[in-house]
Amino acid sequence: MNERIRVPQIRLIGAEGEALGIVPTAQALEMAREAGLDLVEVADREKPPVCKIMDYGKFKYAQSKKSHQKTHQQKLKEIRVRPKTGDHDIETKIKQAKMFLEHNDKVQVNVLFRGREMQHIEEGQRVMNQVLEALVNDCKLEMPAKMEGKRMVALLAPKASEKGGQASAKPKPPKPPAPAGTAPIGGPAVAAPAPKPAAPPKV
Repeated sequence: MNERIRVPQIRLIGAEGEALGIVPTAQALEMAREAGLDLVEVADREKPPVCKIMDYGKFKYAQSKKSHQKTHQQKLKEIRVRPKTGDHDIETKIKQAKMFLEHNDKVQVNVLFRGREMQHIEEGQRVMNQVLEALVNDCKLEMPAKMEGKRMVALLAPKASEKGGQASAKPKPPKPPAPAGTAPIGGPAVAAPAPKPAAPPKV
């Protein structure tokens, strides 16, 4: 960078990205100084090396920010509630879920049932709907609520992960899942009755 560039001439790229051809290094350095910028080597293996006039401080900041974004690995976070969880505690869980989504992590919402609570799945469904409706503007519904053993589970993904950056449509409140041991809703389709044969023409 700047005076550390020892070669006599370089291939220069201007501050706006324009190609300025091969110029003496001293001349390129003077051009960078006049613009209040730096002369930075961007391709040292080329002959002659390629240098660009730029703000080195901003360049390093952009590189570090880009590197930080690449190193973030999406994780699966969980929030857990009960059918009898109070509204205040539910709001706390919703805030946690929003924070996870803002950090580009997925969120699994779990409603846990114990003992006789399995006989009142609709109470857990009410809590699940309350959470999903509060987060509808912060996520997309990747997996609707369904029963897995003694818990009801839904999976949310951050909107930032959607292609094209389009906001997802508001998910419909999930249907109450079928209790364990029952056939799933929407079983095999029933065939329509065959049409009656046409009457023979009268002679």
